[in-house]
Amino acid sequence: MALKSTIFKLELQIADLERNYYQNHALTVARHPSETDERMMVRVLAFVMYADPALIFGKGLSSEDEPDLWRKDLTGAIELWIEVGLPDEKRLRRACGRARQVAVVTYGGRVADMWWQQNKTALQRQDNLTVINLAAEESRALAALAERGMQLQCTLQDGELWLIVDGENTRITPEIRMAPSGG
Repeated sequence: MALKSTIFKLELQIADLERNYYQNHALTVARHPSETDERMMVRVLAFVMYADPALIFGKGLSSEDEPDLWRKDLTGAIELWIEVGLPDEKRLRRACGRARQVAVVTYGGRVADMWWQQNKTALQRQDNLTVINLAAEESRALAALAERGMQLQCTLQDGELWLIVDGENTRITPEIRMAPSGG
C-alpha cells in the first residue's frame, strides 16, 4: 500500500516591506511521504519570499517536470520557477531555459556549502538564476514550527524574515549566494 501525503493547512499573513506586498494566503500544502518537515517548511518560506496571488506549489517530489513552486502568466509562459534543496545543475539549466526567472533555496549546512562549491561555476553562467541559502539552524527552526494547522505571520524587511507562530518569533536571514545582475 502506498503512503499518502500529509496535508497541512496554513493561514499566512505576509507583510513584505521591500516589495510593498501585503496579503493573506490560505494554503493547503501536501507533504510527500519522503519529505521532511524541514523541506516542507523551506517550501513555505520560499512561497513567503516570492509571494504572489499566481504563485502555486508544483507537484514537487512526485514530478520531474515541475518545480516546487511556480508562477505562470496568462499565456502559460513560466515567469518564475522555484526549486528547494540541492537540485541537479542540469535540471537548473533546463529550468533557466524554460522560465524568465529561476530561484533555488538551499539548506542543509555543510552539504549545501559543498553543493554550491561543486556547482557555482556552471550556475554562474545562468543570467536569470538566483541562489539563496538558509543556515542549518534556521532551516531546523522552520521545521520546529510545522503543525498540521498553522497561523503564520511573516514580515520581510532589510533582507530578513520574521515569522511569528503562537507569539513565538523566528528570525531568518537568507544568504544571497547569487543573483542576476541588475536585480
